[in-house]
Amino acid sequence: MKRRELICLLVGCMLLLAPMRAQATPMPDLLNVGTINVTNTEKDNLQADVGSVGIGQPGAFDIQDDYAGDDGEGGREASDRSISGNGVGDGGTQDMTDDAEDMSQSGSGQEDESEEETSSDTDREEEGHSIQDILGDSIGSSAILECTKTEQEYAEAYEKAKNANWGYTNLGIANVDNNLNIRAVAADDGKLVGKLPKDAACEVLDSDGTWAHIRSGKVDGYVSLEYLLTGIPAKRRAEELAVTMAKVTTDSLKVRAEANTDSEVVTLVPSGEELEVASVDGDWVKVYLDDEEVFVSAEYVKVSSELGTAVTMTELLYGQGVSNVRVDLCQYAKEFLGNPYVWGGTSLTKGADCSGYVLSIFKKYGVSLPHSSVAQANSGTAIKVSEARPGDLIFYGNGKSINHVAIYIGGGQVIHASNPKTGIRISNVSYRSPVKAVRVLHD
Repeated sequence: MKRRELICLLVGCMLLLAPMRAQATPMPDLLNVGTINVTNTEKDNLQADVGSVGIGQPGAFDIQDDYAGDDGEGGREASDRSISGNGVGDGGTQDMTDDAEDMSQSGSGQEDESEEETSSDTDREEEGHSIQDILGDSIGSSAILECTKTEQEYAEAYEKAKNANWGYTNLGIANVDNNLNIRAVAADDGKLVGKLPKDAACEVLDSDGTWAHIRSGKVDGYVSLEYLLTGIPAKRRAEELAVTMAKVTTDSLKVRAEANTDSEVVTLVPSGEELEVASVDGDWVKVYLDDEEVFVSAEYVKVSSELGTAVTMTELLYGQGVSNVRVDLCQYAKEFLGNPYVWGGTSLTKGADCSGYVLSIFKKYGVSLPHSSVAQANSGTAIKVSEARPGDLIFYGNGKSINHVAIYIGGGQVIHASNPKTGIRISNVSYRSPVKAVRVLHD
């Protein structure tokens, strides 16, 4: 009789425990590493690597001395957490599960092999640095299985990610035919504070669906979102537009006609100036000097990929005594920024070369000039470059003769039709060595 009662009692217990067993069975499929036994010291080390994702806190993976309690409640709680992924970045939970399954396959789910693998991970962590140490921010519990790279590897990955959008976090590209107006406030009648040339880049700080708050170069203001590419379209457009530039890193860089030190020095370019790169060949970099191809030593330049930026209206700095006609001429010349360079052309909209651009600007102000930079250099009155005022002409040469002309707009800058790739642009007056200045406006 006692034996029959005992058997009935055991059968009843099995029936009661069956639902609990059914609920716990998915656990090996999610994390079939076996029981994780972690000492207090190891738990402290893991918690330090994870950062703010603490052991036993909501959103973290609960690491216990015994992974599941006798009644299975601990295992079910951990399973729920790994499924919800609260407190972990997008994809973080899935990464954790995949890595754990990989460990299970290599360790065959045996406890002693899991402990050996944990010891191996600890050795790798001691050799390298945790993501928390490298990047400084908490990144989630998946760091436990990922902290195996060296500091240099993480630094290189960080730089690569930072430069993925040419230094922009939220890239915008001007999608206009000429220039996109930048205004002080988000309104059509807002004060004009700058212009974003066609295909120039900006950082999109915020938008309301109609206007975008942007920053580009020295300009901070608002543009119509209708004429701005953002997101994936902006990145794709930027990939087509990015120009490789060589930034001068020495006090005075010699620009040569050929790629050797015996070649003629065409001009000198000061530190900080940028030259557009045509190609890089060993120790020499072929660059564009307006519409010419010349060479500079690779040792004295830093080559990088760049996007164009906005031009502020306040960059035109005028001294006392500058007439209204000079101010107006410079503002008028600036209206055509970004328009195309066409050799032999004189159209301010469809295309002009350097002297064609200058003669068309001055034609509006009653000054007739020939279509040649050499001939224009012999017009008017020769002055020192240091005496130039807005509206005067600055000439450049290739070591033998004058071959380029620009309009001085004040503040140490000139505006000119440079080359087919950049079109009409603003440069520093010393972007190459000026050889002559001429005054054709006598006011």
